[in-house]
Amino acid sequence: MTAGRYLTLDDVDPGGLRVLVRSDLNVPLDAGAVDDDFRIVSALPTLERLVEAGAAVTVCSHLGRPEGVDPALSLGVVAERMDQISSLDVALERPADITVLENTRFNPGETLNSAEYAEELADGFDLFVQDAFGSVHRAHASTVGVAERVRSVAGPLLDKELKALGRFLSEPEVPYVVVLGGAKVSDKLAVIENLLPKVDAMLIGGGMCFTLLAAKGVEVGGSLLEEKMIERVRPLVEGSDREKIILPSDIVVATEFSADAAVEVVGAKQMEPGQIGLDIGPETSLLFAGVIRTAESVFWNGPMGVFEFASARSGTEAVARAMAETSAFSAVGGGDSAAALRELGLETHVSHLSTGGGASLELLEGRELPGVAVLERWLL
Repeated sequence: MTAGRYLTLDDVDPGGLRVLVRSDLNVPLDAGAVDDDFRIVSALPTLERLVEAGAAVTVCSHLGRPEGVDPALSLGVVAERMDQISSLDVALERPADITVLENTRFNPGETLNSAEYAEELADGFDLFVQDAFGSVHRAHASTVGVAERVRSVAGPLLDKELKALGRFLSEPEVPYVVVLGGAKVSDKLAVIENLLPKVDAMLIGGGMCFTLLAAKGVEVGGSLLEEKMIERVRPLVEGSDREKIILPSDIVVATEFSADAAVEVVGAKQMEPGQIGLDIGPETSLLFAGVIRTAESVFWNGPMGVFEFASARSGTEAVARAMAETSAFSAVGGGDSAAALRELGLETHVSHLSTGGGASLELLEGRELPGVAVLERWLL
């Protein structure tokens, strides 16, 4: 769906209305506390805007993947963090400036998009604001079911995400570069296939690069390898657009998958059976950074190596710093790459930092996002 085929919060007056907002409050937890509040910080401006406009605001979200009610995944801890960083009163399931509903996935009807649960969520509300970009690729009760029952608009955060990432699908400025990493090529194959004809260069690192290298007949040792995907990706490395795909020329390797393992740098074509690839090498890092700095449009999703290992984070750091330094329109597609950018303090140095990893990939695959498509009905 093309951004803009929906009403936004600018098209309605929420004053005096009872408003349900679907935000993405699915944040990482550590020992029962919020470990990263990026999504909370991103969600709050919409909620505060509604309150200031005179709306009675309730927000819903999922957290984790509970099977039934799980106190460890209660949104209570999220509501507490929201209350700490907002100037407004925020509370879980009690009247407040912003009332937070309990984890939607505690109800089995959420992921089934059951009519019964959608009716329960929608009951009593005059307006639904869909602002959870990280969840609109799921046809759930809180993303689609409610929007089928209550007048609905796109929130500012969702609208911003769709317009920013949409630039990579419709006439992006060239040179157009896409940087992909992460563990599995199967997770991003559809993105590669959809964008490869459009880009000027596609830089591929992370664990996913080893399946592509194997498809070219390169020995990848004990590195992460999706053997069943080798034949599937062979046409990519042998096809007419093969020269657009830039794979690592050198690799940081170890003989065991451990943060303490001794590492060395070898040529990508010189890996031995007992070696495990952990990161792109320094030569590749320089190459990738150079291509990024000369781009006019650049999208990045996925780390270049095992970023949690100090010995295997240089590639991701090099890409992050190049993304921060380029004058191109630059977007980072959520997940681990966005976390790495924030850890380096570079999150304000890119044009757009997405709140949704999976949703950004599905958008760039060219797939319809159910939670966005359903908003179109309210244009009539």
